[in-house]
Amino acid sequence: MTRGESTQTKIHYKGSDDDFLVFVEDVDQYKQWLKGDTSIPLAQFVSSFKIFLTHRQGAQGTYDAAPKNVLYSEFGTDDDDEVIKKILKGGSMQTMEMPGRQGVTNESMSSMKTH
Repeated sequence: MTRGESTQTKIHYKGSDDDFLVFVEDVDQYKQWLKGDTSIPLAQFVSSFKIFLTHRQGAQGTYDAAPKNVLYSEFGTDDDDEVIKKILKGGSMQTMEMPGRQGVTNESMSSMKTH
């Protein structure tokens, strides 16, 4: 794997007033959990326990932390774990590939300089 190359998976939930995102690290465990395997804890596949808000811009745009009052008005609770579960169950998965970067890692190395 070259520098910077990675895959980013997010779950996008389109709410009545805003769009919400949760990032997932392990897609396979997420799919097993989604099929009903509740023995898998959320900490095994959820990247961070933060819920992001995109201000009706879909899965794109600026990601802001979702305030508690917005979570409560959309989901009926402001408990992050419960909201994350609702987003994971009702949202759609989107995967984005980040291309790798190539190049010199340290230009001060004399063997790499052209003379």
